[in-house]
Amino acid sequence: MIRALVNGKPGDQISLLDRGVQFGDGLFETIAVANHKPCLWNYHVQRLQSGCERLGIAAPDAQVLEQEALDLIAQQQRAVLKITVTRGISERGYKYASSEAPTRILSLFPWNSPCSETLSIAVSDRRLGHYPDLAGIKHLNRLEQVLARADCPETVQEALMLDQQGHVIEGIMSNLFIQRGQKLFTPSLRYCGVEGVVKRLILEMAKERSMAIETGDFSLEEILRADALYLTNSLTGIRFVSGIAGYDWQPGTGFHSLLEEATEQVFH
Repeated sequence: MIRALVNGKPGDQISLLDRGVQFGDGLFETIAVANHKPCLWNYHVQRLQSGCERLGIAAPDAQVLEQEALDLIAQQQRAVLKITVTRGISERGYKYASSEAPTRILSLFPWNSPCSETLSIAVSDRRLGHYPDLAGIKHLNRLEQVLARADCPETVQEALMLDQQGHVIEGIMSNLFIQRGQKLFTPSLRYCGVEGVVKRLILEMAKERSMAIETGDFSLEEILRADALYLTNSLTGIRFVSGIAGYDWQPGTGFHSLLEEATEQVFH
């Protein structure tokens, strides 16, 4: 049985009328736990609160959320903590009332994330739609990623996803960084994609060091001219792409010094 808290009480069940079940009306955060601590906690909570504000869901109290998380992970050296917030229970139909009380779920899972710093990837045939109102937040509607992951060859763990205009946006479960020489770039997520917490860590570290990381639109052809590619995720950290299935591409340089430094901070 999964260890979980539902609205602060031990349990693993919610109402069939919960809008998270009915419509995917909510958000979630997946957090690495290391040495009894939730990694990058403030970044996760801030993204969750920002997402709640954009969706018009009352955000959980940050102090309550932190105490519940610490209670749940107290005995865990290494684990995965998932926080889900839905708009709450309503009758059938898309319309909701402002009086609905959000559902707050914290659940704990065993740690099974890969530890390798390199990976071979593919390019997904699935295309991301443009939804500017939802871009950046980690909402519960992840069918694009579910289908893309189902299509992934068994020989790879991750795949790049493009949008309808042919721009490379991100991995199925990760953000992308592109290296040319010693300069770093990352795709724009103004129309789709998730603004990851590890991506935010890297951008803040770069700013502190007066190092510019450019954001822009990149075609697959431009990606294939990169000296190095990196995929970032809160559970897998920063991973160096060693190859792309079906394409004659290999990295032409070693791990970037900034990303190597950031790697040490992800699970700190």
